[in-house]
Amino acid sequence: MKIRPIKFKKAKKSDHHKAAGWKKRRLKYIALIPSIITMMNGACGFMAIVFASRSPELRFGLFLMRNYNMTPFVLAAYMVILAMVADMLDGRIARLTRTTSSFGGQLDSLADTISFGVAPAFLMLKLVEYNLSYFGYEDLTPVTLIGRAVFFSAIFYTMCAIVRLARFNVENDEDISSHMNFSGLPSPAAAGVVVSLVIFHQQFLLGISDRTLIMLTVSALPVITFFTGILMVSRIRYPHLANQLLRSKKTLPSLLLIFATGFFLVWNIQLTMAIGFCGFALFGILRWLLSILKLRFANKLP
Repeated sequence: MKIRPIKFKKAKKSDHHKAAGWKKRRLKYIALIPSIITMMNGACGFMAIVFASRSPELRFGLFLMRNYNMTPFVLAAYMVILAMVADMLDGRIARLTRTTSSFGGQLDSLADTISFGVAPAFLMLKLVEYNLSYFGYEDLTPVTLIGRAVFFSAIFYTMCAIVRLARFNVENDEDISSHMNFSGLPSPAAAGVVVSLVIFHQQFLLGISDRTLIMLTVSALPVITFFTGILMVSRIRYPHLANQLLRSKKTLPSLLLIFATGFFLVWNIQLTMAIGFCGFALFGILRWLLSILKLRFANKLP
């Protein structure tokens, strides 16, 4: 009797994946309108980097025509502000159309990394570099002490923004009630602190022509950027202003406060944005300090 050798069937690669419980996930569809708005967010961040790298002697007006209205620094800052508007709209439109997805969340974080992480840090770096050279410090390089401090502040802020967005993706909950507060300063608000000070410096302080005040603002900007990065990765609670304003009824003083804010925006948008963003960042710190003091005072009571 002739014995035939047993032939073993070679397992396919997909069989090993199935045996291991691994299944390849392929994206089948995306929400078109929210994704386009999110990509506009990233595009605005990229344009902010492009404009910040241009020569400060250039001037741009509407439709990017050269004139004497805006410096590239101001235009870059407003690109970041426009990215904030897109970031606020994409998630809200996705929830209204019930098209929220994991892809949308990841895309939003990648766009936020450009617009609220890289762009503000690069803008701060170029503004400080230009002003220090303008006032006689022409050797701002990574070798000098001032240059090292400014570069470290920009890099540190960018890394904190990346960590902040990655942590948000891991800890994010789909429950709407959990979106009323943030753990740490949100990256759009952190970027708002930096770019609002840039706009304030370029369009308000330069009109005063006070060299000492201008130099103090430029010197303080890297320090503010550094501590803003720390606030992003902290556990200090910050309110989600959009959700808290739109999801509940408000008292008459709240309505008057919103009206006064709109009035000051029309009166002086540069000063209002600087006070608003910096005040929001300080609000979380003050509330955190008050909560600690209240806790310690309560523990001392018999």
